[in-house]
Amino acid sequence: MLDTTVTTRTQEVLDTLNAAFAAEDVDRIKAQFATDSYWRDLVAFTWNLKTAEGPDDIGAMLHSQLATVKPENFQLQDGEVPTEEGGITTAWITFETATGRGWGLMRLKDERIWTLLTALQELKGFEEPRGKRRPMGAKHGAGKNRTTWKEEREAEAASLGYDTQPYTVIIGGGQGGIALGARLRQLGVPTIVLDKHDRPGDQWRNRYKSLSLHDPVWYDHLPYLKFPDNWPVFTPKDKVGDWLEMYTKVMELNYWSRSEVTKASFDEVANEWTIEVNRDGEKVVLKPTQLVLATGMSGKAFVPEFAGMESFAGTIQHSSQHDGPDAWTGKKVVVIGSNNSAHDICAALWEHDVDVTMVQRSSTHIVRSESLMEIGLGALYSEEAVANGVTTEKADMIFASLPYRIMHEFQIPVYDQIRERDAEFYAGLEKAGFEHDWGDDGSGLFMKYLRRASGYYIDVGASQLIIDGEIKLAHGQVDHFEADAVVLADGTRLEADLVVMATGYGSMNGWAADLISQDVADKIGKVWGLGSDTTKDPGPWEGEQRNMWKPTQQQNLWMHGGNLHQSRHYSLYLALQLKARLEGLETPVYGLQEVHHLS
Repeated sequence: MLDTTVTTRTQEVLDTLNAAFAAEDVDRIKAQFATDSYWRDLVAFTWNLKTAEGPDDIGAMLHSQLATVKPENFQLQDGEVPTEEGGITTAWITFETATGRGWGLMRLKDERIWTLLTALQELKGFEEPRGKRRPMGAKHGAGKNRTTWKEEREAEAASLGYDTQPYTVIIGGGQGGIALGARLRQLGVPTIVLDKHDRPGDQWRNRYKSLSLHDPVWYDHLPYLKFPDNWPVFTPKDKVGDWLEMYTKVMELNYWSRSEVTKASFDEVANEWTIEVNRDGEKVVLKPTQLVLATGMSGKAFVPEFAGMESFAGTIQHSSQHDGPDAWTGKKVVVIGSNNSAHDICAALWEHDVDVTMVQRSSTHIVRSESLMEIGLGALYSEEAVANGVTTEKADMIFASLPYRIMHEFQIPVYDQIRERDAEFYAGLEKAGFEHDWGDDGSGLFMKYLRRASGYYIDVGASQLIIDGEIKLAHGQVDHFEADAVVLADGTRLEADLVVMATGYGSMNGWAADLISQDVADKIGKVWGLGSDTTKDPGPWEGEQRNMWKPTQQQNLWMHGGNLHQSRHYSLYLALQLKARLEGLETPVYGLQEVHHLS
């Protein structure tokens, strides 16, 4: 009886929305939303990634978009029954617009919409060739001068970029570029992925030898092709590299290795880019309409300059250049920084009998991997979640359905539970002198990541070495270098044969400055961060990741990247935006991000 009542109540809200959408009655639609409501839209209504907060904000979005979007047929998803817990009704929904079909997640509180997620899934008339629409492959029957699949692929690879031009060029062939390339391939968007490395996956292979994914396998699938059931929970870097290389072949990407962009410029009259590429010694000029920068999750490596560096007799490396501990056995190494890379590098050096010191410049949040899996991710990304019917796609949508404005409220109890569970662990870190924090508001790892606030580590063993004193710990800022040492601001002198700068990365728009121009980089503004006005994420509030996966102030220029989860999920929405433009569909963008020049 309870399920029937909840379903009836939910259906009444959907019926009211459908009638109000048809009548373009914005006031009636607004009346269905709670005072503290949030509507997060992924392309379906806004042709943007945008969160409207509160009925008035929602009304402004609808006044702008409703006549063009023409939403209809909001209904409960087939086979799904709304659930109620703690006074909140949760319902999976589907809907249509003039140009596409989507699905979403709706939460009701006091019979009003509290949170609504709408996400475009496909474009009408341009659906992916999946399921019953899949290609036949083999051509049965007989015919003269027929070409094989192999011959067709070779002809396409030989022509694209020379005789014919791609619609889209993706600069960067890591997980982000590969995931987006696969989406665009399935949508029939002619695309070239450019990467400067020798082979797909070398971005991973070339990192320090002990690197592995700190996220579990269920969180890290790529589009279309999930990891096998016997894949390890935490994937070693070289195995990631092999998977990415295999994936580019299986998904038939036009992937140009050993191809470095030397210059890019946009012609607003012709509405196209000119991209000069050094392709393994050959100069090639590409003329795509759309350009995507998938040049790294964060941006360019940040290497601070200190007095005396030029006279240091040892070696200085950024963490992205460090290939492992083998050459440093019996030596002294100082690692500047205390985030993921710093911990991994320190642990690997200790394993190879290196005298290693970590310099902690500011407090760092630590969460044990086991606790993150069981408490932080387990409900969405785990074997148990899969057994309970939470597919990867559903998990992504649930995670996306929590508006950034209130996401920390859901995360604080999680990290309170972790704090209690691992109290002895944190006491050991404190006793060792490690400066630990839980984020500005106690919301832990995910909010730090989303706010682009550095200072976190998913512990896979290095923390115990710190607790035991095996990895030495120093605190403070670097003041200067001497011939054989790093000297901190308080006068502490740390002798070193190698200094590893685990000092992070700058904003992604640094790549735009290098590859295009500083003017374009300034036109875009800061990339990543929410504008939460917390540490390293200054306001104003944006409510979405700045400039990621959505239109920017530079016409026909897009940013794509993130961890494997983000590369998988958000590549869909960017691919649909590009496909819609290729096909000449009307794509009125609502809420194009303003430029804020932030440091």
